[in-house]
Amino acid sequence: MNTTVGILGMVHNEAMRQKYNCTLEFYKKLILEFSPDVICGEVHPSSWELYLKDTTYKGYRGEPASEYWELIFPLIEENNIEFIPVDWFELDIWSNFAPFINFTEAQSNDLKQKLSELEEKAKFIGSQCPIPFNSLEYDEFTKQRYNWLYQVSPDSTNVHWICRNQIMIQRIRNAVKKHKGKRILCTAGNDHNYCYYDGLKNEKNINLMYPLR
Repeated sequence: MNTTVGILGMVHNEAMRQKYNCTLEFYKKLILEFSPDVICGEVHPSSWELYLKDTTYKGYRGEPASEYWELIFPLIEENNIEFIPVDWFELDIWSNFAPFINFTEAQSNDLKQKLSELEEKAKFIGSQCPIPFNSLEYDEFTKQRYNWLYQVSPDSTNVHWICRNQIMIQRIRNAVKKHKGKRILCTAGNDHNYCYYDGLKNEKNINLMYPLR
């Protein structure tokens, strides 16, 4: 029995959501169209536990991103959708792996400028998609951007990105094993799209939907 797995890359910032026509209402329509039994979201498991204890408290870690508080958490409660948190990070060492921490101030400024230029180009490419920031063209450029980051700062990129995504994908695989034959939607920041797609496209017994339209 095949399990249907969808990928929806989301914009975390409300101003950007408005600018690029990917509002929370737009995301809501996409999610309801997909009609998931389960949502695997970019939320740390311990944050999810804290949320379940007190759904009004939003003060920890600066995460989950706003679309979880404002859309996804209410939606799962209204529609009886199971939620599985899949994010990973270790707060005690996270800042020790900042991307440009081992460079001089001048070098760091140059690298930040280069990264900013790549991000602006990514926004332009992503804005051309029917579902903004959800396309193989956008993903290819995003992959190149993270490959550049790896060349510049391999230790940081390995911890902040490569290992993190490997763990997130494995948690999704675990969810698929647990919910065979169900409809599972994976939501995360749009940069994760290519990692999810590459990590899941060859999995047996999965019908992968990406983009959702």
